[in-house]
Amino acid sequence: MPQVTASTFVPVPPDTAFAVSQTTGEVRLAWDPFIRHQELLGADRPAKGVRTLTRARVGPRMISEYVSYRPPTSVGMTMVEGPWFFASFGGGWRFTPSSEGGVEGTTAVWKYTYAVRPAVLRPIAEQIGQWLLGREIRARIAAFAAACEDPAVLAAL
Repeated sequence: MPQVTASTFVPVPPDTAFAVSQTTGEVRLAWDPFIRHQELLGADRPAKGVRTLTRARVGPRMISEYVSYRPPTSVGMTMVEGPWFFASFGGGWRFTPSSEGGVEGTTAVWKYTYAVRPAVLRPIAEQIGQWLLGREIRARIAAFAAACEDPAVLAAL
């Protein structure tokens, strides 16, 4: 299955980076360029087994489920219901202590794995997916990095 991956360094500890990545509501909408609407289904906070409804700014809607939730190191999700063109979709975000240029912080690595349908379209659709999802994940992780230094986001944690 194809994968798209992006990484960034943020000058905050892993617990802060993880917390920023899991913000919800207006705080999340303020920094996450991918999301138009997001809500937890039947829960007040993220956790393993919790489902999330997400509407992307570009249109598609997905219900995903947290398959792992390990603050402050990692979180994983898988698609339960989504756009017709995904046969499967999953993602994982990892947060590892690191330093860059003598600054202590966190390296965040976000990876998404997917399969498209129908199978006959896979050769072309996967190329489009690599380009489109790659562009989206790079923009999203860059916005996450900016949010990790945004006083308003950090104050909301």
